[in-house]
Amino acid sequence: MWKEDSLGGCPGTAMEGTGGELGGQGNRGLGEAPGLLAKASLPMAPPWPLPLASSALTLLLGALTSLFLWYCYRLGSQEMQALGARSRAGGVRGGPGASRPSPGSTGDPGEGARMEGLVSRRLRAYARRYSWAGMGRVRRAAQGGPGPEGGPGGLGIQRPGLLFLPDLPSVPFVPRDSQRHDVELLESSFPAILRDFGAVSWDFSGATPLPRGWSPSLAPGCYQLLLYQAGRCQPSNCRRCPGAYRALRGLRSFMSGNTFGNAGFSVLLPGAQLEGRCGPTNARVRCHLGLKIPPGCELVVGGEPQCWAEGHCLLVDDSFLHTVAHNGAPGDGPRVVFIVDLWHPNVAGAERQALDFVFAPDL
Repeated sequence: MWKEDSLGGCPGTAMEGTGGELGGQGNRGLGEAPGLLAKASLPMAPPWPLPLASSALTLLLGALTSLFLWYCYRLGSQEMQALGARSRAGGVRGGPGASRPSPGSTGDPGEGARMEGLVSRRLRAYARRYSWAGMGRVRRAAQGGPGPEGGPGGLGIQRPGLLFLPDLPSVPFVPRDSQRHDVELLESSFPAILRDFGAVSWDFSGATPLPRGWSPSLAPGCYQLLLYQAGRCQPSNCRRCPGAYRALRGLRSFMSGNTFGNAGFSVLLPGAQLEGRCGPTNARVRCHLGLKIPPGCELVVGGEPQCWAEGHCLLVDDSFLHTVAHNGAPGDGPRVVFIVDLWHPNVAGAERQALDFVFAPDL
């Protein structure tokens, strides 16, 4: 076991003259040799090579990074698959059983399998192309977040059929100050809009075919002439109503680029009633400008009754259950309002951009 080293000498000399790792200070006797030999025979672990340790650490960090990236990919894929499944199952919110458009007002987008498929594809395309920053409500709505049954619709009075944005402050009648600019612009345009209605009006007797531009609603005694229908401008009707069209062009929150956006004249004959229904989304507010309001007309939204006034606007959240009635005498004439769909004042700009992409007029 013992052999000479580079300093020369013999094993005995080495044991007697060293006071290092194998012994203490001074000379050692032969009686201590067995113990020293036992200690010397212990294996000496060589120090870990530094290059090999660095390589192992690099490999470990690379493996952890790859595992983390794989986890993020799987999480994102599962989220997008769930988003598509929920959208296909019920549009954005609602589905085939969603409420129908509100008759007597301007037309709402239709529901059905075709729209559900388009909405699902658009949501996935938007999620791939843009960030969700600032659009928490839209994302939760797309992912099937808590519906109105957990909020103001606990009593069943708010049931938007297609899109429900959670945590959006909602009341049946929205304060006028929330859309002051647009309300004041429409009210100042009242004379011009009333003249436009006189230019396109008829006797509404129903004895003759509908004049150009007019369309019946879903209930008897209801008619409408639309300048914008589901976000699309109706050029011929806009040319016939220049004052109303000019007012629409000056609005700041008109949903003109969205399939939820409509604008036009709504006529209700005496004795006509519109049964209770809910609109498609709580992301919009319908502005009603009273043009001709005979006695006996009533609007009930979310259980709260109101009546129009000529030359004044009512802001209505039609995602609440609402009914409309004209209980006047036959000789009182029709009730006429000019209806414009505006963005809900609490829907942020980023949310509007996302919803305009998803619910574009070509939907």
